[in-house]
Amino acid sequence: MQEETRDLDFVLSVVKSLVDHPEGVSAERTIDERGVLITLKVRSLDMGQIIGRQGQTARALRTLLRVVGAKNNARVNLKIYEPEGSRRTPHAQSDEGHDVHHEAHHEEEIDTSAVDFKL
Repeated sequence: MQEETRDLDFVLSVVKSLVDHPEGVSAERTIDERGVLITLKVRSLDMGQIIGRQGQTARALRTLLRVVGAKNNARVNLKIYEPEGSRRTPHAQSDEGHDVHHEAHHEEEIDTSAVDFKL
């Protein structure tokens, strides 16, 4: 595995193991002044598995990808391409300026009533 594509290989390996249609997974790696951008494409049927509940899976994948990038002294970001016919909300800008999905804000609220807060 070449150093330059370690991040791309990582994303493809993880995502293909998560989805029902691994043959429909593809990714493109581009480099610009902001770092490395990996654009991930999956079938619309598999979007829920990649995004996860309240964006947890996508967030975890991005975190791990940043660790892989840091190991190679690269700033790596992940863009999840919105397939046609998807029921998700439109794109939002990340703090790095790359176009990414709005993943954390859904109509569901997290129930914290069972949590014991001590001040």
